[in-house]
Amino acid sequence: GLTKSFGGVVATNELNFEIEPGEIHAVIGPNGAGKTTLVAQLSGMLKPDAGRIIFLGRDITGEPAAVRSHLGLARSFQVTSIFSKFTALANVALSIQAHRGHSFRFWKPVSADSALNDPARKILEDIGLGERANEIAGNLAHGEQRQLEIAMALATEPKLLLLDEPTAGMARADTNNTIDLLKQIKDERDITIAIIEHDMHVVFSLADRITVLAQGRPLVEDTPDKIKGHPKVREAYLGESA
Repeated sequence: GLTKSFGGVVATNELNFEIEPGEIHAVIGPNGAGKTTLVAQLSGMLKPDAGRIIFLGRDITGEPAAVRSHLGLARSFQVTSIFSKFTALANVALSIQAHRGHSFRFWKPVSADSALNDPARKILEDIGLGERANEIAGNLAHGEQRQLEIAMALATEPKLLLLDEPTAGMARADTNNTIDLLKQIKDERDITIAIIEHDMHVVFSLADRITVLAQGRPLVEDTPDKIKGHPKVREAYLGESA
């Protein structure tokens, strides 16, 4: 029953939606369908006007984003969100530090803290950025910055990873690398993934299930094979008659 309005515009309209453990669940839909508003509510960036959000059996509707992160819910943003003046390694180490909640060690440089840097370096190696660990994040290519953002999310040890347009602005080669990376994350880390994406190549390459939103509500939910060519989906995207 998730509902969120902005003035006279209803972005999510009594929306009912479930993500099953262990799946990659894609949410697609035309512009204005309510996709990013849905993710913002799930992650705690927006408070719904009505409805509830249940995560691992717990009502988190009123919980702030930081609490949701500690419970195991991580989000990447539509626009890359990294510390551009820090190294790639420092970005991931800071995410680990924030998630663990341990104090800053005033008499020891964080850059020399192996308890942070060792796992951070391992995450970077796992996602293919090991050789770029000491590069300033702002100097990384766009595709690498998006990979780094995923690495920062993984550093919080999520159970559910919310990805908002993870391949936005990427060249096809970088997009294919991201597809491979997300498949690897699902197979090796026991993480459930929900993905908002416009690129249908990405959606059909990754998703176990797809929800199509239209006017703030699910229009269709099914497997990729069933979604392809579905008349209601064609109507929502192309204005064709069902």
